[in-house]
Amino acid sequence: MNHLKRLLVGKPLKSSEEGGQKLGKFKALAMLSSDALSSVAYGTEQIVLVLTTLSAAAIWYSLPIALFVLILLLALTLSYRQIIYAYPSGGGAYLVASENLGKNAGLAAGGSLLIDYMLTVAVSTSAGAEAIISAIPALYGHQVAISLVIIVLLTTMNLRGMSESASFLMVPVYLFVASITAMILWGLYQILTGAIPYHATAVVGGVVPGITMALIFRAFSSGSSSLTGVEAISNAVPFFKKPREHNAAGTLAIMATILGFFFAGITFLNYWYGIVPAPKVTVLAQVAAATFGGHGVMYYVIQFATALILAVAANTGFSAFPVLAYNMAKDKFLPHMYLDRGDRLGYSNGILTLAVGSGLLIALFHGSTERLIPLYAVGVFIPFTLSQTGMIRHWWKRHVTEPGWLGKSVANFAGALISFAILVILFAYRLPDIWPFFIIMPALVVVFYKIHDHYSKVAAQLRLPSTVQTHEYAGSTVIVLVGNVTRVTRGALNYAQTIGDYVIAMHVSMDENPNKEHETQSEFKQDFPDVRFVDVHSSYRSVEGPVIRFVDIIAKNAAKRNFTTTVLIPQFVPRKRWQTILHNQTNIRLRAAFASRENVIIATYSYHLKQ
Repeated sequence: MNHLKRLLVGKPLKSSEEGGQKLGKFKALAMLSSDALSSVAYGTEQIVLVLTTLSAAAIWYSLPIALFVLILLLALTLSYRQIIYAYPSGGGAYLVASENLGKNAGLAAGGSLLIDYMLTVAVSTSAGAEAIISAIPALYGHQVAISLVIIVLLTTMNLRGMSESASFLMVPVYLFVASITAMILWGLYQILTGAIPYHATAVVGGVVPGITMALIFRAFSSGSSSLTGVEAISNAVPFFKKPREHNAAGTLAIMATILGFFFAGITFLNYWYGIVPAPKVTVLAQVAAATFGGHGVMYYVIQFATALILAVAANTGFSAFPVLAYNMAKDKFLPHMYLDRGDRLGYSNGILTLAVGSGLLIALFHGSTERLIPLYAVGVFIPFTLSQTGMIRHWWKRHVTEPGWLGKSVANFAGALISFAILVILFAYRLPDIWPFFIIMPALVVVFYKIHDHYSKVAAQLRLPSTVQTHEYAGSTVIVLVGNVTRVTRGALNYAQTIGDYVIAMHVSMDENPNKEHETQSEFKQDFPDVRFVDVHSSYRSVEGPVIRFVDIIAKNAAKRNFTTTVLIPQFVPRKRWQTILHNQTNIRLRAAFASRENVIIATYSYHLKQ
């Protein structure tokens, strides 16, 4: 098993080698922006899908909607640049909301992001599967299987460490950036030269009968899904090389510029070409076919690059989820296992939790991107709203010493206002799609507080009092569980006599072979005449019940004499691990049973077999 782990994950890294795992801008852009950049593959499509429920003529509204999405992108970028410098330890919206709006707001932001990162992985891999199916229609119907395979590959890659993950991601991310840039520039060139005439379904400003603000708002909220992932860099500042804040802010600016150019370019080309969504083929695939004149080499390059980046876009979740879980575990709102680093210095438990959660979401929603996106949007715009609002208060508290605080607050206010407006739109018009969120989030916050309450009580009980009191015991009782008289038994009893003032050998007899039980007792008395031997009969073939009842009686009597009670469980350890399954596991069941007993110490004596 260890050999397989080393093959998949690689050799362990020393803690001193952590510096080699830090990221420069070039690698960080590949690792942390894949989610945001890949969303252009479905952002425009989500807008057009909503608009065409009324009429194909309504597609022209995608242009002003895209403009508002770009304004929101600018506000969010400016705000998250500020968060990077103000909170360089990572944690993003969770830390901002916790510090400035209170713990409840912080937990709402943190819980939303934890869910959203799972949805990031689910949406990205399912969209990647759809892109693969657009290029290879024969795979239609296998979305779930393809998505799960992608998740397994990404999980393995991330367990190998950040540096290796980033090196791998550079190929799909920069291939996508190059191919989409080429598509947009070539498309605009052909439009300017007249090679591709105007085929829009309606002129800009044309009146479309039946259009309503409700429809516009729904399309805007769907298109805003293109902005998910913008916050990931602010959550992962500790991953950057020094100067961390400068490198993270620069990477965020580059990502936002590319994202804005792609989203605007694809939306414009889609409008100019008059493309209407069709089943089994994405809008981006249709734009590529129209730009390059059919299904030529560049069409398949675009499809291949899109499928790759959508598949690896989930890596943004794998990068940000473990850091957020670490920060929440540090504050005692998640289990402490999320504080532990794995062999390759990554937070392995966070990575594995994310993989399992996203896999369950894909199975639950049958790999449907369209069904996942509304939940995806609400999960990210709650933290957006809270983080922007928190930053307004952050600047207000520092307005005396912080130059330019008013301008920064205005950018945060704009981001908070638009994000809140999108939330209202989602609640008003997409409630049938997002109602599970209103059950999951309150339940998650309750779980956070339960975990925190447990850790607080544990700390209070383990804390040393101001005056240290020593408890002197009068002696020690050791109960050795005996099955047969063997070398294991002899070794356990010899050890028990070195630590105990009073040693008892306990044996559980069954109905099946009474003669054997008498033989065991006689053999024991012959080898250990000075040790008390107790035989407890079990009519129901249970070992645990009789042992627990006997130990409870002994422990009660021992406590009266101020004696400790230790249960020593002998066991032999086979030379090879697989041989363990050939023997009964009574010792494991007994240890589990005694774990809940107060004032009883459990010890194991292990005898290692040589052959």
